[in-house]
Amino acid sequence: MLRRLYDWTLSLAARPSAPYALALVSFSESSFFPVPPDVMLVPMMLARPDKAWSYALICTVASVLGGILGYFIGLGLYDSIGAWLFQLYGLTEGAETFRHAYAEYGHWVILLKGLTPIPYKLVTITSGFAGYHLGWFILLSILTRGARFFIVALLMSKFGPKIKSIIDNHFNLVAALAIVTFVGGFVAFRYLF
Repeated sequence: MLRRLYDWTLSLAARPSAPYALALVSFSESSFFPVPPDVMLVPMMLARPDKAWSYALICTVASVLGGILGYFIGLGLYDSIGAWLFQLYGLTEGAETFRHAYAEYGHWVILLKGLTPIPYKLVTITSGFAGYHLGWFILLSILTRGARFFIVALLMSKFGPKIKSIIDNHFNLVAALAIVTFVGGFVAFRYLF
């Protein structure tokens, strides 16, 4: 199933709608969707290395805009939608601890969490829930999300053919590592905060 998704995403990169689909996934992942944009971003960059930098920019802008939505979910709708999302991911206890961490760590929380496998939507919703300063939240989100996606673009532009060969030859191992990283982000959030 994952192999079909990978092959489908590679074929999607040639379509005119590919950047819109990437933007939609990146936007929604920052506020409510569980799948990270890397699932589309990496195969699209491998299929179209000439567009790696523009794909990184699309992901950054869409992710920050989705993060703003997540912030407002946390700010105004935490008791209903925000709490439901945290409960859905089994992270209700971690959300309270994470909220209190803002008082002590402030900017560092967003900077570090925006670059790690900890799901970014948890950072965005909790930032709103904690009443973190919106201007700082946006600036730090631009820095961390931009760094994350542009580092992927740099790796794909420098090592794209080698990475594609590794993925093609060892797809099951790469997919398993991606899943472990994805699940590990949720586990880290739950047990570290």
